[in-house]
Amino acid sequence: MTAFSRRTLFGARGAAAGDMSRRRLLAGGAAVGAGVLLSACTSNEAAPTNTQTQAANQGNPNSEPGETVTIGFSAPAADHGWLAAITNNARAQAEAYSDVEFLTVEAGADAAAQRAALDTLISQSPDVIVMLPHDGAELTASGLQAMEAGIPVVNLDRAFTQALAYRTQIKGDNYGMGVSAGNYIAAQMQEKGIANPVIAEIAGIDALELTQERSAGFKDALEVHGFTVANRRAAEFTADSGQREAANLLQALPQIDAIWNHDDDQGIGVLAAISQANRSEFIMVGGAGSRAAMEAIQADDSVLKATVTYSPSMASSAISLARLIAQGRGMSDLVELQVPKEIILASETITKENASEYLPLGF
Repeated sequence: MTAFSRRTLFGARGAAAGDMSRRRLLAGGAAVGAGVLLSACTSNEAAPTNTQTQAANQGNPNSEPGETVTIGFSAPAADHGWLAAITNNARAQAEAYSDVEFLTVEAGADAAAQRAALDTLISQSPDVIVMLPHDGAELTASGLQAMEAGIPVVNLDRAFTQALAYRTQIKGDNYGMGVSAGNYIAAQMQEKGIANPVIAEIAGIDALELTQERSAGFKDALEVHGFTVANRRAAEFTADSGQREAANLLQALPQIDAIWNHDDDQGIGVLAAISQANRSEFIMVGGAGSRAAMEAIQADDSVLKATVTYSPSMASSAISLARLIAQGRGMSDLVELQVPKEIILASETITKENASEYLPLGF
């Protein structure tokens, strides 16, 4: 992480489906799976827990205590703020239920270490396992092992390669993040009357499928409006790499109208580079929905005007789903008697106008 403080940087000056047409899909924003479970990747502060647990306690028939169940949980260590929030949210949601026992195991430093920890967890026979794998492909075997042992698995965020490896999968919409960012930027350019805008993109790690999906959504959404990306740089989801790539981008483009940065932690460095270059002629959209980014958007004193969500509150929802699965219950708002097989969360666009609504979900 950069040595610059989060407060200083964000306050600095300057600082398709069925018969639907592709155009209609893109204009509509992110895809939503079965179930309305609200909310990306950042902040090194602990996630707030009060808001996520409210769903467990307020007027929801499924919140009534049932059979006590044990939920096993495993997620990578918090080397990124979003991952820290994943574990914090999961634990807080479990604690909100009097009929849930939360059993967590360390994921270790890599897929091999997590696999070993999961072997131990499976041997303890919890009623259900919620797992955010280091790598979905490499941990698919662990999901299969648990399922074959009769332990339902809720696959969180990083998808397994085989559907037999999980009972339910819940994840964010990476492609939808790009669509949301592209639609917002296109609308802003059209509102400003800029016919041929210079649009830049600072992505995350290019080797990751999630980065590729985000860029694909962004490209497709812009194309609907007749726009293209003029310059694209790939960073590493860190503030230091964001600062480096943003500096290179700013040198390459003397005039910019809009930038989409994929990740709000990375965005700390991006905003530092923008401030150091004394550039402010463009708007910037972030990614994930960190609390610091939302506060900066509210303050409206930098180029950052919006961010698109990929919220770690999905971990709270994963615990709730795991509890229902273990108790043989379904989602109360759905006609079906069982929890759906897959849920994809919408990527929402946070602006100055609605930031206060999303701030409790920031991290």
